[in-house]
Order: sequence, then C-alpha cells, then structure tokens
Amino acid sequence: MQFPILSLIVFAPLVIAVLMLLYKPERKTEVRVTALAAAIFELVLSGWVYLQVYLNSATPGYQFQEKYSWLPALGISYHVGVDGLSAPLVLLTGIVMFTGVLISWGIDDRPREFFAFLFLLAGGVFGVFVSLDLFMLFFFYEIAVFPMYLLIAIWGWKVTREYAAMKLTLYLFIGSVLALLGGLAMYFTNYQMHGTLTFDMLDLEKAGFSQAFQYLWFLPTFMGFAVLGGIFPFHNWSPDGHVAAPTAVSMFHAGVLMKLGAFAALRVGIMLLPEGAKQWVWLIFGLAMVNVVYGAFIAMIQTDLKYVIGFSSVSHMGLVSLGFATLTREGMTGAGLQMFSHGVMTALFFAAVGMVYDRAHTRQIPELGGMVKPLPFVAIAFIIGGLVSMGMPGFSGFIAEFPIFMGVWQTHWFAAVIASISIVITAAYILLAIRRSFFGDLPPQFEGHIGAISVLDKVALGTLSLIMITLGLFPNLMVPMVSSGVQNVLRLLGGA
Repeated sequence: MQFPILSLIVFAPLVIAVLMLLYKPERKTEVRVTALAAAIFELVLSGWVYLQVYLNSATPGYQFQEKYSWLPALGISYHVGVDGLSAPLVLLTGIVMFTGVLISWGIDDRPREFFAFLFLLAGGVFGVFVSLDLFMLFFFYEIAVFPMYLLIAIWGWKVTREYAAMKLTLYLFIGSVLALLGGLAMYFTNYQMHGTLTFDMLDLEKAGFSQAFQYLWFLPTFMGFAVLGGIFPFHNWSPDGHVAAPTAVSMFHAGVLMKLGAFAALRVGIMLLPEGAKQWVWLIFGLAMVNVVYGAFIAMIQTDLKYVIGFSSVSHMGLVSLGFATLTREGMTGAGLQMFSHGVMTALFFAAVGMVYDRAHTRQIPELGGMVKPLPFVAIAFIIGGLVSMGMPGFSGFIAEFPIFMGVWQTHWFAAVIASISIVITAAYILLAIRRSFFGDLPPQFEGHIGAISVLDKVALGTLSLIMITLGLFPNLMVPMVSSGVQNVLRLLGGA
C-alpha cells in the first residue's frame, strides 16, 4: 500500500488550523512560526507530487489514488488522485500558501484566527483539486468558499469588506447550488440506468448518459462552477472581492480560488457530460470572448490599482474558458497552463500592490508615482508580473496564451482576431499602471515616509517571479504533463 500523500496534503492544513486555534491569543509569534512551518511542509509535499506526476507523464490516468468506502449505502467514497491537469494546481496552491504566509507575517490583529481560516481555506482547495468523488468534491468546495467570507469581512478593507464578502458568498453559493443539482441529476440517473448508487467520477464517466440528458444538465453544471471561475455575466463579485480582501486572501482569491471554479467546471461539466459540452460550446465560447475583451477594457479605465488587477483577472480567466471551449488539444493545454501561470502572476501582483498600500495607504494610481525609488524590489516584481500578463516571450504567460490562440484559430479564426484585441489593451493598461505608479516623481507627502519591505516580503516576491521566468524559459517543465491530462479529456470527448 502506497503512502497516502494526497490525504496528508489535504488534511494537514485542517489539523494545523485547529491546532493554531488552541494557542493563547497573545502567542502571536508562535502562531506565525507554526503557519510558516506548515506552509513549507505543504509546499514540499505538493512539489513532490508534482515531480512524480511529471516523471510519469507518459502514463495516462490518475496517480497517487486512494479510495476508502465512507457511506457505501449512498455510494459515497473518499476517492482522491491527481493527473496532469490537477498536479500543477496542487503545486500552485502550495506556492500561494507559502508566499501568502510570508506576506501576512506582519498581521497583528488576531493572527491566530487569520492563519487558521487561511489554512482551512487551503485545505478545502487542495481537497477539490484531488477529489475523484463528486460528493467529496462538493464537500471540499464548500469548505473552500466558507472561510473567504470571514477572512474578507473581518480582516478586509473597511470601506467595502462587508458588502464584498456577502456579495462573493451569495454568488458562489448560488452557483454551487446549480452545480449540485447537476451532480444529483447524474447520481440518480446513473442509478436508474445501472441500479448502483455512486458518486465516483470515474464510474460516472462510464455511465453513458443520453444526449438529451447531457444537453439539459451540462449548462447548469458547468455555469454553476464557472461562476467561481469569473465567467461573464456572473463575474462582478470577483473584482469587489479582490479589492476588499487583505493581501494574502487576494492572492488566494485570484491565484487559486478562481482556478477552483474553472477546474471543477472542466472536471464535472465537460468530462462527465461531454456531449453536452459539444452542444453548448458555442455559448461558452461567446461568454469567454466577452470576458477576455470586456475585462481588458474595464481594467484600462480603473484608477484603483487593485481594481486594475481584479478586472485583469476576469479577462485572463476568460482565456481559460476560451481554451476549454475550443475542445482541442492545443486550446485545452493552453488553458491548463494559463491556470497555473495566471495563479502565480496574480499572487505576485496582489502581493506587490499590498506592499505599496501598506506603506503609502493608498491604491489610487493618480496619487502614486515614483515608487521605484523607495520600493525598487516591488517595482521589479510588478514589472515581471506585467510582462507575464502581456504574454511576453520568455515568461509563463506566453507559453500559456499562445496555445490557447492556436486552438481558437483552429476552430473559429475570427474569434482569435477579436480576442487578440485584449493583448493590445492589456499591454496598454499594464504599461500605464507601471509608469504612473512606479515612475516619475515621488509625491512630496511620501518623501521619507515609505519604509523598505522585509526580507520575507522579498523572498515571497522573488519566489513568484522566479517561477514565472523559469516556466517561460523551460516550458517542458509543465507542458508534457498538462498535455497528458488533456489527453484524458479528449478521450472522453471522443477525439473532438
């Protein structure tokens, strides 16, 4: 029997969250050290899983599988495993968790509860990425959504935190109810067809649902999860949530949670209802197109630096949906790469913006300027994030976006032309944000008042920057793995 490494990855953050709540409130340093040690542990484990899946990329299917019957009378089992699409997302969660703890080192308002909720969120996210049982996927999905409300409402930006937290929670719960209806429809229809009760997704893949059933249930299932992926027109919870959240939560929110929605939409919507996906792909394609272009234009007119990145995320997540909607190897491989690249990029962006805000006490672009002088490390990190966002060759954004546009061109060349507008607009708003925020003259009120960032902050920024540059220069560190995961999706689509 192999070592249950995936279970350890999922449940260690939940156990650590409970342990941290047992500390006395005044033991803040011990809480921070515990959080950092646990985050490093998770990063090492997720890195090990990634490495093993990478080395076995030629082997199709799921690896590190564990399966235990939990409620056999209802067909519920604890079944986990990773493939070429989920392993990079497990690593992404470990990276964002580690850098998020470093960035949050200075939090002095109830750090015990803050880190406990952050780890509860991380445990839920890990659980969704490795779940192969539909019931467990929904279980971990709700665990991942619930702490976001508390983290934003308690530690968020005072101006909008209660509104943003409630808006985010309502949108995501309504979306998850829609997806749950689709999941239950599959569960009961499979029982009627085969006489067995099961939530196991590998069994449901073989259920052979009728075309009429798939046409009916694909849209609510896919769109229910895609709400968390920020798909138009259900996207506007996202920028508000980004802006109100504290820095580490913004990093988790944009870096990991939005990928959770996109991944679940693929895993449950497209992979379990492939005929429905082929039927409705035109609608997903159209909505994703709006995401990509509209999100870029709205980002361009924002004056709050966090809102720029928030709407930029909506635009870039549109590329993920666009890649899925191509139903081609190139497009879906690009979407898988984009989820990882965008996750690291937005974590870097929000970390940099958070450092500026903590020192200047403003995120308004017209009020900033000259920040490269007191914060050179932050400026360099933001510029690297900008180059990734623009899809510059040599960075991870290019190797993710190029295959997506290849896939779009193969299916609808005119859509690729329209979507390419976003490349120009993205370059414009990123360059404007960099010039106005970091270059020019430092406003007089900031002279001598902008403190340097800590060593831990530099480690976080350096880690995220290095990952995007390394992946851009050596794409084979991830491309074969993601492609192997896509192979399984294409098999279910019948070679579509």
